[in-house]
Order: sequence, then C-alpha cells, then structure tokens
Amino acid sequence: MENLLIESIGHEAYAYISQYCDLGSADTLMLSTTTLFNIQKEHDEAFLAIINFRRTNDIQQLNPFFHAVNEKLGIGGVYIGCVETYVLRKKRLLAKYPPGLNYLYYALDFLVKRIFPKLKATRRLHFLLTRGNNKVLSRAETFGRLCAAGFRIRDEKTIGKFLFFVAEKQKPPQPEPRSNEGFLIRLPRVGKHGKTIMVYKFRTMHAYSEFLQDFVYEKHALKNGGKFNHDFRISTLGRFMRRLWLDELPMLLNLLKGEIKLVGVRPLSRHYFELYDEGLRNLRIRYRPGLIPPYYADLPETLEEIMESERKYLESYRRAPLRTDLRYLGRALRNIVLKRVRSS
Repeated sequence: MENLLIESIGHEAYAYISQYCDLGSADTLMLSTTTLFNIQKEHDEAFLAIINFRRTNDIQQLNPFFHAVNEKLGIGGVYIGCVETYVLRKKRLLAKYPPGLNYLYYALDFLVKRIFPKLKATRRLHFLLTRGNNKVLSRAETFGRLCAAGFRIRDEKTIGKFLFFVAEKQKPPQPEPRSNEGFLIRLPRVGKHGKTIMVYKFRTMHAYSEFLQDFVYEKHALKNGGKFNHDFRISTLGRFMRRLWLDELPMLLNLLKGEIKLVGVRPLSRHYFELYDEGLRNLRIRYRPGLIPPYYADLPETLEEIMESERKYLESYRRAPLRTDLRYLGRALRNIVLKRVRSS
C-alpha cells in the first residue's frame, strides 16, 4: 500500500498526509472520487480520517460532497484533500504554452472559467461548456466551503501542482450554506438594537470568504487600521475597488432605507463585533451604524485605538448628535482629500 501511494502521489505528499492519519488503519477511508455517491455509500459514520486523492476542482456537487464527508467523520476526524488554486492554475497555463500565446489562452480561460460563472446571463452557458468539471477555485473559496460545512482548516501545504489541506471536523453539517457569488452582494451586519441588517456591497472577496473570518483572525490577527492582516480573501480587483470605495457605493441603498446614517460607527460582522468589549458593544447598538466611520477622522491604528475612537465618537454623539456628525464628517473629508487616506 505504501509503495502504491508513493507511486501515485509522490514521496512528499505521502509524508505530509502520513502526519495526520494512519494510512493502514481501518478507520481511514482512502478514495479517488468526484462523486457524492462514493461517500454516501459508506456505512461507517465515524471514520477518523477520509482522504480524497482527486483534486477538489473536479467534484461536481461541492457543498453536498463536503457535507457528506462531514457526516462520515467523528468529531475531530480529518478530511485531507487537494486543490489546484487559481494561482497554481495560472502558473500551469502560462508554462504550458509559448510566450504571447500563453497570455491569450489565459485571458480566454479567465473569461470562461471565472467571469461566466458569476454572471446570471452566462452562468448556464458556463455549465454547458464545463459540465461542472475543472472548476477554477481560489484558496479562499475552497477553505470557505469547508468551514461552512463544519470544518476548520488545520494545515495546508503546496506540493507540486496542488495545494494539500487538512480539515478537521468541528461540528455536524448545518443546512447547506449559500454564499453571495455575484458582483452585488448582501452581507449580515450588526445594526441598531443588535438586529442583523443586510448591507449591500460590491464583491471584493472570493466566494465563501465570509465563512473564513475565524481562520484569518487566528492565522494572521489584525494589522494597523483594524483590518485583517494578510487577508488572502480579497481579490486583485477587490483591492482596487476598496482603495476607491467603489465597493461601498451600494450601501447608499441602506442609507435610503434608513438602516444606516451618513456618519457613524462601521456596521460590523458578528465575529468582528464580538472582538469588542461588552461596554462598547452595548453602546454601539444604541445607534444606527454609519457609512463614514469615525476611523477616517481619527485614523487609529490598533484595535484598541479603534475602539477608543468609536467610544469617544458615540459619547459625543449621545450629547450632541448633529454637531458631532458634522464635526466628524469635516475631519474625515479633510483626511480623505488632503491626506489621501484610503481603505484597504
């Protein structure tokens, strides 16, 4: 068995996988499959490890597949797989064809495999052309789908042409998650009285990135300005849009609906909201969040400084709402125009 596996996947991949499971154990299920049936037909529902040697890109029903894997593992069990990320795919395609032709081919591949699936008008055409095979997946989307299916990412390593990953089951699968995969998305945020509001934005992150906040925070923590450090979930186009605030233009709809106001604390995800101390959380939910946060007026760097900036703003707003918002709006616009402060 060892020789067969080494011949199939190579010494490095074999050594990597061996660290996380006993390849000779009856509690380890080894597969090379892209179909849901080959997971569901297994009677044992408490494997310690499931290994799939087929790349994730070719699994047709990806979310149901990950859910089925979850159901066949005990808590703490691991699923080990591999994926060709879009970064590795680009590297492969550019090396496959001669210079000049390679970028032409890659541009066509980008259009068909990455743009068509996201547009409602071309989504069906994309499926007819690909039949769901050979998906282009980002690292963020792959890990996000796994986390949404009840896993946490325990480890990852690029070996040869693929990114291998070890995902540990944390909880049973929940109802199949849905991710905003189009360009205009709605994200759940904490609003007034702690109620969830759906904030409109243009997508700047890869699909299923919203399920990765815990992973990114644990792996990279926060950088100056309160953003996640080394946030690989943001796409190249997304970084450009954020610098010009283009991604936040749809929030004007929330402003018109009265869910946010022009100036106020930023509407936060539930995970980020829980990073704040209890006193500030209670103070925050007394008021509507805002489109232009006090961050652009005070320019804090650390999370503690951001919390202090917001506390200071909210206390001032409680005493003099209109005067406070006008003062903070003026300072924010001055920093944006004169100091050229940008989002990241």
